Amino acid sequence: MAEPYIEQVEYLDVLTKTGKKTGVSKPRGDVHRDGDYHKAVHVWIFAESTQELLLQKRADCKDSWPGLWDISSAGHISAGDSSLITAQRELQEELGVILPKDAFELIFVFLEECVTNNGKFINNEYSDVYLVTTLEPIPREAFTLQDTEVSDVKYISFGEYRSHLAEADPKYVPYDVNKQYGLLFDIITKRENNEARSLVLQKQLRRYAPVSLTAELTGLGDADKEALILLVRAAMIMDEIFYLQVWHSNPVLREWLKEHANVSQLDNLKWMYYVINKSPWSCLDENEAFLTTADSAVKLLPEATKPITGWKGVQYRAAFPMLKPSGANFYPPDMDKMEFKLWTTGLSLDKQKDATSFFTVIKRHSQVNWDNHIFDSTHLSEGSTHDLYSIPYSQEYHPFLTRVSDLLHKAGDLVSSPSLKRLLHSKADAFLSNDYYDSDIAWMELDSKLDVTIGPYETYEDSLFGYKATFEAFIGVRDEKATAQLKLFSDNLQVLEQNLPMDDTYKSKDIIAAPIRVVQLLFNAGDVKGPQTIAFNLPNDERIVKDRGTAMVILKNVSEAKFKQILNPIADACIAKEQHELVDFESFFTHTICHECCHGIGPHTITLPDGRKSTVRLELQDLHSALEEAKADIVGLWALNFLIKKHLLPTSLEKSMYVSFLAGCFRSVRFGLEEAHGKGQALQFNWLLEKEAFVFHPNETFSVNFDKVEEAVESLSRTILTIQAKGDKEGASLLLQKYCTMTKPLKVALQKLESIHVPVDIAPIFPVAKTLLE
Repeated sequence: MAEPYIEQVEYLDVLTKTGKKTGVSKPRGDVHRDGDYHKAVHVWIFAESTQELLLQKRADCKDSWPGLWDISSAGHISAGDSSLITAQRELQEELGVILPKDAFELIFVFLEECVTNNGKFINNEYSDVYLVTTLEPIPREAFTLQDTEVSDVKYISFGEYRSHLAEADPKYVPYDVNKQYGLLFDIITKRENNEARSLVLQKQLRRYAPVSLTAELTGLGDADKEALILLVRAAMIMDEIFYLQVWHSNPVLREWLKEHANVSQLDNLKWMYYVINKSPWSCLDENEAFLTTADSAVKLLPEATKPITGWKGVQYRAAFPMLKPSGANFYPPDMDKMEFKLWTTGLSLDKQKDATSFFTVIKRHSQVNWDNHIFDSTHLSEGSTHDLYSIPYSQEYHPFLTRVSDLLHKAGDLVSSPSLKRLLHSKADAFLSNDYYDSDIAWMELDSKLDVTIGPYETYEDSLFGYKATFEAFIGVRDEKATAQLKLFSDNLQVLEQNLPMDDTYKSKDIIAAPIRVVQLLFNAGDVKGPQTIAFNLPNDERIVKDRGTAMVILKNVSEAKFKQILNPIADACIAKEQHELVDFESFFTHTICHECCHGIGPHTITLPDGRKSTVRLELQDLHSALEEAKADIVGLWALNFLIKKHLLPTSLEKSMYVSFLAGCFRSVRFGLEEAHGKGQALQFNWLLEKEAFVFHPNETFSVNFDKVEEAVESLSRTILTIQAKGDKEGASLLLQKYCTMTKPLKVALQKLESIHVPVDIAPIFPVAKTLLE
């Protein structure tokens, strides 16, 4: 006897009115009956050559808008499902079109609130709107229509379709094109204005001053120079990994832009600006996209639909989201914080550490299975009850890391310095084991003419949580004379810690002096996009920071180039005439050193009010980077003043450090308020302005009020240090919300600098490395 048919009830996740998951799910019918907020996907197919959108005609049996022309494909996101998988699945089920994730461009999230069917159908729906760009229209006969959902399809010019919606044509499902849904048409229109885009790209490129950075190799023997070639090659692989870490289709886009760079002036401008940013998002413009999907690589999928005689298959543009993914390529693009939290809550402590580790990537079982054309919940890994899982860097980037490891072992065999030999061999092993502890210790103890930093370190790209580290490399030659002069700072680190302006209960009694190395940079790669770093303080591993402290590298030739190309012109334009001569390289460079030292003091491992041990990074999450940069800056100023009063630094710095810092504020804020350094600098500038430590004059110049600046610096230092010590994320959020804004004085200064074309940063050129590779 046949089993009776039981209709499967579709459950939807119930959201708050602001679109956050509540943790409750209900049957679809109940959701629409009760007017619960929920999620869906809209997928538009756009044919580039004809400028047409694909519409589907809704089946007559549908419970809403039966028989009307609508979106190419759409559907609810079932409880527990992901947005991207739903978009892919709906397109396959409704139209028989199977496309990979890189075909889907998330362009905006649309909130629809409406009531139909005489009040019986209440639709409060958040929809992720995706755009799929094909080169040519897909032939009508290539589609396989799901008859319970779709009765027909047709292509229509996007302008004509917009007119139908604007006129409320009764044959089309209504969308208000004068409100949010008009973005669909704006985005398509914007792609075509090449002349305007060329002018914008030229302006964006002018903000970077090309500078050749060189260093003397006279102190290196022949074997060291041979090793240097291997190290530069290893560093170049850091670039390959970093491109992939930023966004999953980034390497494909890079190759496409490079291949087409000589097609036109616009194509050349795109490539030049891409090389600086290492992604389609502009670092200096709050990560706004400077490319569109129309600029992207073309891919051919012969089997995306049923075969049609004489048609080679779907050619589509590898899409990228208009908004830079906050989780970069470390997490699924459609994962939110709530999903991550629900997953990690159910994990063992060891698995939780893996999930929040610097050196793991988070993936979806369902996406991997879908990509392998076996989407089925039964294919989850054995013992897994959740879609998310973590994978170590050593596995995720294995092809790259095996090449790097081989190069580092070969270089390690050649170099003359025992400490460099130890570093290179231990780092080579770490790339394959995913355990970086020993190699980070070796890096801290490096005492070599040839200075090497290579591996996963900074977490700025992960703006979702600030957990995941990006790969980078800095290859340089030690400046022995300048390094010897800086012993003062490392010798006094514990003294600075004990005198920090915060409650004594938060102070550490075992601060370890940070070794400081001054380096002339020969080559960098990986996470060195956009604005170039002057110095770095590593490692970020709190275990090492607690046990051994940190070490610091100062890139002196980078610092000199920035002072000459940027800070001097800023001072000419923005600093009051009577204080202009106080802006000098010695103060700028000394504060840079002190900034890096101050990363090593203050709260790191902390005890929370409930007695639980944690770290500042884990508690502040995405707010940590901006607040930590602000702390290092402002506590750096406090520390310089402290050392001057102890007669350990010359009194000549007493005023010049503040005025040089003021000029430097405008330099860093120009990086944008989406970037950690720019965000931290805006916080400091606005605080000091509010406290009248900085003065904005009627002639639109600025000066330092020496009577008030010391107290203002100390008060902000105390505020930030206390927030960190308490792991107070709410306090951090409120502080950044209030002060991390583009106030009128900042706008005036930045507009002035733009009008006289002061570069925002440098674009380094490395002639020595180029010669070595030749």
